[in-house]
Order: sequence, then C-alpha cells, then structure tokens
Amino acid sequence: MLPPFRSVVLDETGSTNREAFQRAEAGETGPLWVVARRQTAGRGRSGRPWASEPGNLYATLLTRLACPPAVVAQLSLLAGVAVVDAIAQAAGGAPAHLRLKWPNDVLIGQAKCAGILAESIADPRAVTAVIGIGINLAWHPADLGRAATHLMEHGVHISPDALLGFLNAAMQHWLLAWDCGNGFAHVRAAWLERAGPVGESCSVHVGTERIEGTFLGLDAGGAMLIRDREGRQRSITFGDVVLAQAGTGGQS
Repeated sequence: MLPPFRSVVLDETGSTNREAFQRAEAGETGPLWVVARRQTAGRGRSGRPWASEPGNLYATLLTRLACPPAVVAQLSLLAGVAVVDAIAQAAGGAPAHLRLKWPNDVLIGQAKCAGILAESIADPRAVTAVIGIGINLAWHPADLGRAATHLMEHGVHISPDALLGFLNAAMQHWLLAWDCGNGFAHVRAAWLERAGPVGESCSVHVGTERIEGTFLGLDAGGAMLIRDREGRQRSITFGDVVLAQAGTGGQS
C-alpha cells in the first residue's frame, strides 16, 4: 500500500512543479499534492509556457519512489491513464472522443484538454518524482497554436477540488498497478485502450526531423512505435506528435 496522499493548496505560485521541487529540497518526500489556484510561470513540455488562470486544475504530485531512473518516463503515460479515468468518473462516463495522445496530452477529439509534465531527481536510494497535471475545466487558452478545449464545453461541470479527489484516487490505483515499473504492461495496455487506433496517421517532430507515418502502438518500455513512409518501424522516445485530421489532409 502507498502511504496516504496529502495536499497543500496555494492561491498562487510560479509553478506547482517548481514548488514541489523546492519542498523536496527542504526534505518533503510525499506523497503530496501541490495545488495552485493560479500559476504565474507554468511550464509545459520542452519548457513551453502554459497559461494558468483560475478555474482549472493545476496540481503536482510529489512522491519518492524506490525505482530505477530508467522507468520514470513511464509516469507520463501512467498519469495520462489516471487523468482520463478521473474525468470519466467525474462526468459519470467519458465525454465523447476523450483520448490520449503520446506522450503526455489528453484530448477531446483533436483538441487538448489536459497536459502532463513529469520530472524527477534521482539519488542512489530512490527517485523523487514530480508529476504536474493541468486540466482545463472552466476555460482554455486560445493562443496555443493548436486546438484546445475545456470540460465545461462538453457538459462536464466540476470544481478543481472535486476533480482532484477523483484524480487522487486514480493516481493511487495506477501507481500501485505500475509497481515501480514491474507492472508497466498493465499500464501500457490501459494507455492503448484510451488512445487512438493503431494505423492512425500522424507525424512526429524529433528535434529538426519530422517523421510521417502511422501509429503502431507502444513498445514494452513505453516508447511510441511508428511506421514511416518508407515502411520502416521507428521507436520514438521523445518528440511532439501531430495527428492527421480526420477527413482532411491537414494535421493538428
């Protein structure tokens, strides 16, 4: 069993991930949710700024895990499964077209409604994991350069505090199932059930390279598998995935 999860709620902070790291440096081991009503310096993947005004859920789980650093990247996939489950439970059923996109986005159709940023610090004894989760409940930013949405647009009316309760339960469930990587096969299967179909057209931006092809699933460690235009199977451990828009030649 995991120890009880605690929480601290801040009216405002620069970043819940940064706040969690500062608390870890001061000796906090968690599990602790650091929640903010508003972030002034929120960050997304690759350090991109993330708009964080009141009304949505901005939460970071700080926890110390006795696991090898090599499996920590799987926490983004685990958190994605937990977010989808929490939204579905809060809504009394998943909103239509709620899905995951590798490695750390939750979508409704083609529009992003939640993002995940998992970071960590390792020492010889354990890994301190900081799992930041932002879920658009009441509004969404309009300047992302791609489609975004929020749950209220899809008939889901829930407060940040109430959704945190569902998210907390889902994260506890999946962390236990994951078992520091020993149970990743179960998490992987759950992620694939909640993601787009195998054969979906997409492209991946990896540094300066753009790989176009079709989604093949995840490998045993959580890397994305794609078949490129030349028919080669590629394994992707880091990159930005762009999905082909249904019925068009465009991407989103």
